[in-house]
Amino acid sequence: MTDPNTGRKISNRYELIETIGQGSMGKVYLAGDALLGGVPVAVKFLSQTLLNENMRERFLREAMTCAQLGQKSMHVVRVTDYGVNEDEIPFYVMEYLQGDNVGQIVQKQPLPVPRFLGLLRQILLGLRTAHNGILVEGEVVPIIHRDIKPSNILVTSDPSMGELVKILDFGIAKLMQAGSEQTSTFMGTLAYASPEQMEGRELDSRSDIYSLGVMMYQMLSGTLPVKPKNNTFGSWYKVHRLSQPKSLSQFKVPKALEEVVMACLEKQREERPTTISEILDAIAPLEKRFGSGFQISQRINTTLSKLPVVDKAKRIELKEEDAHPFAEADHEERFYLEQQWPAEMPIAQIVFPRLLTQNDAESNEAVPTLWAMLSAAEIEKRIRNTRYNNFMCTMTPYPMVLWLTAFYNKLEGPRWLPCYLDLKSAASQAILWQLAQTRQYRILFFEKEAPNSCKRTKTLNVAQSQLKLLQEWATNARNFPAIGDPKESKALLKKELESNLKPKILMNFEAMHSDKQPGMDASLGF
Repeated sequence: MTDPNTGRKISNRYELIETIGQGSMGKVYLAGDALLGGVPVAVKFLSQTLLNENMRERFLREAMTCAQLGQKSMHVVRVTDYGVNEDEIPFYVMEYLQGDNVGQIVQKQPLPVPRFLGLLRQILLGLRTAHNGILVEGEVVPIIHRDIKPSNILVTSDPSMGELVKILDFGIAKLMQAGSEQTSTFMGTLAYASPEQMEGRELDSRSDIYSLGVMMYQMLSGTLPVKPKNNTFGSWYKVHRLSQPKSLSQFKVPKALEEVVMACLEKQREERPTTISEILDAIAPLEKRFGSGFQISQRINTTLSKLPVVDKAKRIELKEEDAHPFAEADHEERFYLEQQWPAEMPIAQIVFPRLLTQNDAESNEAVPTLWAMLSAAEIEKRIRNTRYNNFMCTMTPYPMVLWLTAFYNKLEGPRWLPCYLDLKSAASQAILWQLAQTRQYRILFFEKEAPNSCKRTKTLNVAQSQLKLLQEWATNARNFPAIGDPKESKALLKKELESNLKPKILMNFEAMHSDKQPGMDASLGF
């Protein structure tokens, strides 16, 4: 049966395309945002069977909750608009997410410990944001989700993080306002509900922690920690209150991790971790031991898979350097040539980034630059080579970006100029942001034999596909916690550069260089 809403346009902006889900309070549609050129969004409508004042208020509260939480955490689905259609049915608009929920992932097979830890940390960060609360009438009010379960945790693909977790469906979330009345009616999902939730008692964050414990157990084992003989409320209550889960050791789960899961599954809430932060602290040593290698490899490989392969049938486009704003005026070129090698930097073949501003220019916009010291002979050999740039990012164990520039000609081969940006540094964040704004950067060459002033400069364009990524990396790094040493991330990125990225770049260079002229920019960005 065709959905009558398909094809309708609401608020003269959102064109409904198809049904994509059914939440606890209504139906969700894929829609195109006409104001933004048809960008896909998800639109959730309150079910017509729930059109009473109480449910309208709860639906609005869900929209308000997700709107605030989505601004505070990348791990909560983000709500961007709210309204009422011509039939007086409330709706809200949220980001459109593609991926599998945790239930779908675990159904195939239990998660290996490294992947489990990578997903768990993100779930914990999103849930902690909810428990820390949102602003309601000037008061910070904690939020209890009350329905944490695998189907409410979506795993999407993200260029900078590899797997990005989003917590969904705050439809039955409870705002813990002082003096508010807690309903005695059970709301939640029987298999994941805490004993106190099933008893209709007043809830706090430890109820979500119990539900999280059930889900953690299932993610690691593929089975629920407790199962009743039949699917009734009474049977589920009995096993949640009295049955003890089997040990996770049979699933080769480390003892320290099993202890974390079992602590969350304690029957008495007083014996569970009090806050999400306690769980984050408990898994930190496990992440360092099991998580980093898998997460770094998974994230970098997600990015590398987008690197195009050149063949004779389809060449990568090369762009002439003539059309760029830096070449328009001689005085701009002189500004760069007058730059002095910093006294604090060694006289050695090194590369480092800087933002430069021309105070006498029409715009005071900072320009991203790379400063490179090479021998005079090497500079002359490379100045008219084919030029290439690319970026790789990892958020764990420490947020860091590899900024790679390369020069190539057939006789000399490649010259690699790698540079690493610490994303916990405000200066590095600013450089990434400006790279995305200016869409290009200037390389300043200094001769090792006469290092006082810049000898030559070249401008490189940044591939269009990179621009949004650079801004996302800079933004995400501000809130992403560091769980290790920056040297670890640098070493892992360097290993990925040597073993994977360089061979692919070289293959592209060699394939395109047979019939291309030197002195061109290679648009090979992913």
